[in-house]
Amino acid sequence: MPTETFRASRWTRGNHLFPTVIEVTDKAVTRRKRSWFSLDEMSIALSKVASVHIKTGLIWSDVLIESSGGSDPLASHGHTKADARQIRELVESHQAAAQETAQPPGGAGSA
Repeated sequence: MPTETFRASRWTRGNHLFPTVIEVTDKAVTRRKRSWFSLDEMSIALSKVASVHIKTGLIWSDVLIESSGGSDPLASHGHTKADARQIRELVESHQAAAQETAQPPGGAGSA
């Protein structure tokens, strides 16, 4: 499955020179935040994603992806509302697909 990339708007705070990028694959969600001399990259495996929280403002949305392991959540702000919704839908669909492949063919109650 191809990687979906979502770039925050340069018009939002902290994203003027180096906008935050969120990548969603069928294996993980990754946030990349560049600065002048470094790159901060945080990744959470889709099987460990506990929730996707979207806080929508007038124009921009904040995305908070929490892991079930209790580590720091993956946070990004300055995305469009459509991008934030699509991030959530991709995570949920990839998790559902992973659960379907993990299910045994006969179901839970068959013997």
